[in-house]
Amino acid sequence: MSARRAAAGAALVVGVLTLGWVAIVLARHWPVSGAPPLLILLAAASAWWGVRRRRHRRTAAFVLAAALLLAGLAAFLHGGLVAQTALAVAGGLVAVTLARRAFAVRVPLPVAAPPLHPVLFVNPRSGDGRAERTGLVGAARERGLEVVVLNPGDDLETLVVAALGRGADGLAMAGGDGSQAIVARIAAEHGLPYACIPSGTRNHFALDLGVDREDDLGALDAFGPGAGEHVVDLAEVNGRIFVNNASLGVYAEAVQREGYRAAKLRTLLDTVPDVVGPDGHALDLEWTSPHGSVHRSAAVILVSNNRYRLGAVIGSGTRPRIDDGLLGIAIAGGGSGHDRRLRFRRRPWSEWSAPEFEVRSSAPVHAGIDGETVALESPLRFRIRPGVLRARIAPQHPGASPSALAPTGVREGVAGLARLAAGREVSSSRPGSSATG
Repeated sequence: MSARRAAAGAALVVGVLTLGWVAIVLARHWPVSGAPPLLILLAAASAWWGVRRRRHRRTAAFVLAAALLLAGLAAFLHGGLVAQTALAVAGGLVAVTLARRAFAVRVPLPVAAPPLHPVLFVNPRSGDGRAERTGLVGAARERGLEVVVLNPGDDLETLVVAALGRGADGLAMAGGDGSQAIVARIAAEHGLPYACIPSGTRNHFALDLGVDREDDLGALDAFGPGAGEHVVDLAEVNGRIFVNNASLGVYAEAVQREGYRAAKLRTLLDTVPDVVGPDGHALDLEWTSPHGSVHRSAAVILVSNNRYRLGAVIGSGTRPRIDDGLLGIAIAGGGSGHDRRLRFRRRPWSEWSAPEFEVRSSAPVHAGIDGETVALESPLRFRIRPGVLRARIAPQHPGASPSALAPTGVREGVAGLARLAAGREVSSSRPGSSATG
């Protein structure tokens, strides 16, 4: 607790000093100090206007945005604010880093007996060959795990079922989140313990489970003595399990287009005006808000296995917990008749939680599910499967998401840091557990 207390106190001190410094700089150099931020905001507005247009209008908007950025840079340099701004940025970064350290969590999970015949499945191509670089296969065999390395053309589900026939009583997957979902589903169906080994590219599921994403070999200790176990949720759409999220809308449409892999950014930019531009065609995605309003389209619909923190300084893009028994639903560009009660004043999207959610369409819907593109038949029925997966975590790993204690806003963050600095305990969001430093 002492290290977290010191980090919290230091974050408050550095944050106050940085804000004071910014106020002094603005007061001494006004109005010159206000010109660069204003020009940057105008550049961002111009760029967004251009993203939603095509051809010449897009090019003109991007040229204007670049000119505004250059003007902002010129005003910044002419005003002699380089050193002052650098000090303010450094202070902000230090304050945020200290705050993250203060809110970092380690949760002691209930210890469970290790399985007698655990089997690890390894995708050697995932993460650009990460498993081979770390020597994962050899380390797993040294720990007594049976290892199955996937070859091109292998069907992962068939291999897992075969392992069950050989008496496997614990399953682990080293690979991307799409592969993790297959092994996790089978483990849940058979009530077996499961370990997520972070050998993929981003390893979002591992992070939110409380696995150290930088410690592939240490994650193998999930099947060793002293490892903890907690029961988490899985989500599904039309019977297909996903561990992270399913995305509908602009991105899912773009990846289906010819030429996406050869020119990803250009294809994505060309898709945006087709969906949300003034002369575009709204996607056929009908859904109902929690207040009962029916909407005919959306630019993006993100349905996740528990709710993500979106737009936060600390813990953004992570889920504080994945045992809440609810889907996370986030929608941007709600189409005609968007329910005003769903609009957030500070956010361009709406979000809520629910055990079920349905999207309807007159045609198959393109979706990105845990990083893989598929076409789903309408209606798309999403639902949560609460408490179905026995996830095992190595004893030296955090055991909870990095955002389990993170505040939801600036006010809550300052209050939380003050409590930590005063030596008061902060409870983890995981029920029945307490956070430690």
